[in-house]
Amino acid sequence: MKPFITTSLRLLLYLILIAPLLLFIAYGFSTRWFFPAPFPAEWTTSTFDRALNDSRTLTGLRDGLTIAVIVSVLSLLLAFPAARVMGLRQFKGQQLAWLLLFLPTVVPPLAIGMGLNILFLQLGLAGTIFGVVLAHLIPTLPYTIFTLSSAFARYDENFEHQALALGASPLQIFVNVTLRMMTPSLVVARLFAFLISWSQYLLTLLIGGGKIITLPILLFAAASGGNPSTIGIKSLLFVLPPVLVIAFTARELTRHGEDIREQY
Repeated sequence: MKPFITTSLRLLLYLILIAPLLLFIAYGFSTRWFFPAPFPAEWTTSTFDRALNDSRTLTGLRDGLTIAVIVSVLSLLLAFPAARVMGLRQFKGQQLAWLLLFLPTVVPPLAIGMGLNILFLQLGLAGTIFGVVLAHLIPTLPYTIFTLSSAFARYDENFEHQALALGASPLQIFVNVTLRMMTPSLVVARLFAFLISWSQYLLTLLIGGGKIITLPILLFAAASGGNPSTIGIKSLLFVLPPVLVIAFTARELTRHGEDIREQY
């Protein structure tokens, strides 16, 4: 009886998780679906075809992916040294440093966005992809630093010391010891940075100034328009990159675990 209940609860949870996706598919590839009909009256790919031929949608998808990839890479580069210090060292004022790092996550995003908008207008960065990337680093860095610092808190520096004693160069130690041991945390931190940047709406809208249009902005505009088919298709396009990135991350973590097991 207990296995049956466990299986039923698991299936119910899976259904709840995929229900929105199924609804997006039903709305995006159908027409004339009115209450109380349980299923659409007609299935069609016309809305999907229009989305693929819409230059604004393709541009929003391209720019959103470009920004998210750049932000994820920069987040790792900037967070790695800070996370190493925060995770391995104890110093005076460390709690204050943590507070300052996580302050952007508790301050209202509108306040941060308006302040950045004024600053970037003066610097000439408003309405540019580079300006949007810099703005996205503010919400992504706290999560990448926290993820990597948690891994560094369990990191044993003696492996680096042993490699140095055996004649390895600093670069060899960094590539073959540090990065190899930190690979799972780096992959997860990259995932967080990508997802946060990809889903950013307010900062992109304020800093982009209508010149940088990403898919979340188009999705919000479509939601206010009230066309279920358009909303469904753009929602599917919005969900697709995160799903692929999560699947790639899971594959990387699995492969890394298999490599570690093979060594031992």
